[in-house]
Amino acid sequence: MFTSTHLLKQRRFLPLFCTQLLNAFNDNLYKTTMVLFVVYSVYNSPDAETVFSGAASAVFILPFFLLSAIAGQLADLTDKARIIRRVKAAEIGIMTVGAFGLFLAWEGIAVEMLAIPLLMLALFAMGVHSTFFGPIKYAILPQHLEKDEVLAGTGLVEAGTYIAIMTGTILAGFLADQVEIAAAAILGFAVIGYLTSRHVPSAPPMGVPEKIDFNPFTSSWRMIRECTHNKEVFYAILAISFFWTIGSVLFIQFPPLAKNVLLADPTVASLFLVFFSIGVAVGSVAVNLLLKGKVSSRYSPVSVLLMAGMVAVFYFVCKAWNAGLRDTQLMDVATFLSYPLAWAVLGSLLLIAIFGGMFVVPLYAFLTTKVPSSQASRAVAANNIVNSGAMVVGSLFALALSAVGVPLAEQVLLSAGMCLVSVWLGARLYRAEKEAATVLAAAK
Repeated sequence: MFTSTHLLKQRRFLPLFCTQLLNAFNDNLYKTTMVLFVVYSVYNSPDAETVFSGAASAVFILPFFLLSAIAGQLADLTDKARIIRRVKAAEIGIMTVGAFGLFLAWEGIAVEMLAIPLLMLALFAMGVHSTFFGPIKYAILPQHLEKDEVLAGTGLVEAGTYIAIMTGTILAGFLADQVEIAAAAILGFAVIGYLTSRHVPSAPPMGVPEKIDFNPFTSSWRMIRECTHNKEVFYAILAISFFWTIGSVLFIQFPPLAKNVLLADPTVASLFLVFFSIGVAVGSVAVNLLLKGKVSSRYSPVSVLLMAGMVAVFYFVCKAWNAGLRDTQLMDVATFLSYPLAWAVLGSLLLIAIFGGMFVVPLYAFLTTKVPSSQASRAVAANNIVNSGAMVVGSLFALALSAVGVPLAEQVLLSAGMCLVSVWLGARLYRAEKEAATVLAAAK
């Protein structure tokens, strides 16, 4: 019987798997190290820390909004392996800039004038890098794998991505106060990623050659407009995008909240992100078991409703923690875990991520199963455009809340309220799914 681990021995899959794993790992290592170092070592104000965290999120997301349409066209209409190699070669240059920025910040040299701008420039460039790499990992698998291997290959790529995110996040927490080592690491892993990408087999375009529209605005508009004709894909995009609006607000809040409300050091903030990655992975597996492999949004509305409840629980735990803690020294992981409420914090975070994964993971399947295979990358790109725009809005919303003086814990509670919109969007998607099934049954 065919097993997914068999693919790890195949040249048609292993180089792509390793390249994606290293991409996710290095991406999270750089982003998390940068944010944690600046939040904990440069600024000493909750407002300034939240502003930086929000600005960093917006800078990384902006290229997805501007360039996803071009990336989707290129992924469908040119050799995907060639794009991967060029993108990974560019990562070496990007990480050189990022490593230099981290070194300057560590040494205290021109931190505000040069170091932080260099860090932001590298972060923006990594956003461009991820924009062009993202659609390819979905579109290249059907070309390299047999039809009955595609699902197994997709599962391995997703599992590897979550493992890489967790590993990069954990390492960043420990290297936030050893930036010189982090700088060398991100540059070294960029080189390794490029070397693995050189072994990805060629993947020429599958569809009829078309002229690529390099205008980011007209191509984006056309791509989104095409998706509106398919109600299932359209509602899936809206539901995913609003979900990540909430996610962007929560992720911006976590580093300042860990420091200023829970009085935790960077290793604990990193632990929070690790629990999120674990939770999403568990949620994706759980919902696939419930759905038994069928692409459906059946459990999405109730999942995001449960997520809202756990966000509210997290808020009340934070309030109780802040009220009962008097020591102002930042805690490491061991000290943090010695407090009884620590497991309530981690448990609620884990459940937020599990229910969030159960909500959003099935929706991505709509993007690749409800459109022709030759257009799958463009459907993913259309989602990335709307998704990134929604995340920018979420980042700006988080910044606005801080600007008007809304406390960090109360911002978390507002995120719980936002989940109710996702409940409504999930319900609309499930209704569209049932309507499409009825039409298909009638046609037979």
